[in-house]
Amino acid sequence: MTLAPSSPSSLSTTDPFQLFTEWFADARRTEPADPNAMTLATVGADGMPDARIVLLKGQDAQGFVFYTNYESQKGAELAANPRACLNFHWKTLQRQVRLLGRVEKVTPAEADVYFASRPRLSKLGAWASDQSRPLADRSVLESRLAEAETRFPTEEVPRPPHWSGYRVVPLRFEFWREMPYRLHDRLIFTRDGEDAPWETSRLFP
Repeated sequence: MTLAPSSPSSLSTTDPFQLFTEWFADARRTEPADPNAMTLATVGADGMPDARIVLLKGQDAQGFVFYTNYESQKGAELAANPRACLNFHWKTLQRQVRLLGRVEKVTPAEADVYFASRPRLSKLGAWASDQSRPLADRSVLESRLAEAETRFPTEEVPRPPHWSGYRVVPLRFEFWREMPYRLHDRLIFTRDGEDAPWETSRLFP
């Protein structure tokens, strides 16, 4: 039996950011909803892991950006341990990308630009929601949203000071492709530091 060859892109680049860009472009063409959805895994001060789905809102050679309330549970976990894992799963392509690295806050200017692009109700929701904290009743959130609408009656809603973004700066990538008979293809990129060159290897499925 002969295994199917690896895709040319998997072998022709030593830059994982370039390969991610190629795969992400494929996903945007084929995924029916939210190709930028990714699992964000964090670990709190108590050592307990946690995970949830967030949306990728920026990606370049510096890292992968998402936005949230800094006072949320994920914000508290990242304050205690500023490291994270991201996982993308594109079922239509039968591919995954997993990356691990340190986490840093984006600049206020970056956050302002993205916040300004959001729909008005999303901006107001950032003021109304105490994300991840107990909510006695849905009506409380609706009341706080109405208060925010009164407070900011125009489209110019400022960014709350507690709402901003994080950038995951990866030290490791894994590109995974589904193959027949569960003999999957796993391509690894690692580097010893953020200024170090990438090294590539493969893993058994």
